[in-house]
Amino acid sequence: MTVSVVLFTSDLRLHDHPPLHAAVATADEVVPLFVRDRGIEAAGFAAPNRLAFLADCLADLDAGLRARGGRLVVREGDVVKEVCALAHQVGAGEVHVAAGVSAYARRREERLGEELASIGARLRVHDGVVTVVPPGAVVPAGRDHFAVFTPYFRRWSHERPREPLPAPRRLRVPDTAEPGRPVDRADVPGTSPGLARGGETEGRGRSAAWLRKDAEAYAERHDDLAGDATSRLSPHLHFGTLSALELTYRARESGASGAEAFVRQLCWRDFHHQVLAARPAASWTDYRPRGDRWRTGPDADAAIDAWKQGLTGFPVVDAALRQLAHEGWMHNRARLITASFLAKTLYIDWRVGARHFLDLLVDGDMADNQLNWQWVAGTGTDTRPNRVLNPIAQSRRHDPDGTYIRRWLPELAGVAGSAVHEPWKLPDGDRPAYPAPIVELSDATRRFRRARG
Repeated sequence: MTVSVVLFTSDLRLHDHPPLHAAVATADEVVPLFVRDRGIEAAGFAAPNRLAFLADCLADLDAGLRARGGRLVVREGDVVKEVCALAHQVGAGEVHVAAGVSAYARRREERLGEELASIGARLRVHDGVVTVVPPGAVVPAGRDHFAVFTPYFRRWSHERPREPLPAPRRLRVPDTAEPGRPVDRADVPGTSPGLARGGETEGRGRSAAWLRKDAEAYAERHDDLAGDATSRLSPHLHFGTLSALELTYRARESGASGAEAFVRQLCWRDFHHQVLAARPAASWTDYRPRGDRWRTGPDADAAIDAWKQGLTGFPVVDAALRQLAHEGWMHNRARLITASFLAKTLYIDWRVGARHFLDLLVDGDMADNQLNWQWVAGTGTDTRPNRVLNPIAQSRRHDPDGTYIRRWLPELAGVAGSAVHEPWKLPDGDRPAYPAPIVELSDATRRFRRARG
């Protein structure tokens, strides 16, 4: 009787799951395992919103496994120790896991391979589980990764990834593998009140509905703040309840005119993963240092606090930060606007904003979050590092009627027309109880460009 363990990490699904598919095909019994990693909690990355969403994902994964004759085994502690202990207990000859891209995930894989070998078991690491194209599969001549998106996209678009894999029909789990106790969403304090539900069932339902109804207009409407026309699938991609590869296939099969624009966004995700895989330090250090002397001191601290609370006096920025606090999610265009405001207008270190996003975002992904922040801050892969997004111009362009602003800023609900973009210009008697701008935009832009040279 052969036994294999499948270690689930950021791939909490049954459909298109190469590690699970391989284990079921080669072993008589399979142990689906998730380990609540104390190392992640110790590093401060176990944010409430992600823990609650994770609880949904694990419950749904367990239900899917039970419908197929199996069950999810949950452990808590050091991942390597827990996996090796379980492998030894059930007599597993192999452990299957999806390849990670972060420095933390890669160190974990190295340790796991060494420890398993010491007990006579083998680690099998599977590429192409988290991304469409595995990091490192597409590289320019003489380099280990693409540093600019457009040439990467051209090469990526010509790749022919594998076909999506079906979910297993049946699997058998050894009786000796005790299931453990998954965490319930209700057990997680401090979550955002509007947090979405997690799990593969939810993700597949949402993706199917969006592709059927809304993908057609994606190219024209994805920057429409009020229209909320994006897929909102990023949390499911982060936790792997959806396969990016299968989603790419499904988008193209849908025939929607906006499908390729959506697939391009999935390519951006792959691009960031291949950058981080090649340059793991880019998670917290400048990918391309510009010699920035970020603002510090009491004034900077006050500006950071106003930004976090959505009290900067710039309506589109404040609306976005309040959406983040309420939902644990933020519209992508709003992420660009708020990040540019912090890094380029207030000249605050991008790491401050990235950390705040990681504290609240349910889709807080190390590759996408950090490298998008660096792109906006001008320390990353943007070929125009001095680009500054004017929040007023962005507001007028992407929320022309002010609907998004009024949705998240009730104090501006009574401001009519385009005045909602600059409420400080209203006559004194008509001005709402809303903060004045904390910075003069033209002065801030000049200071930033002088600092950058």
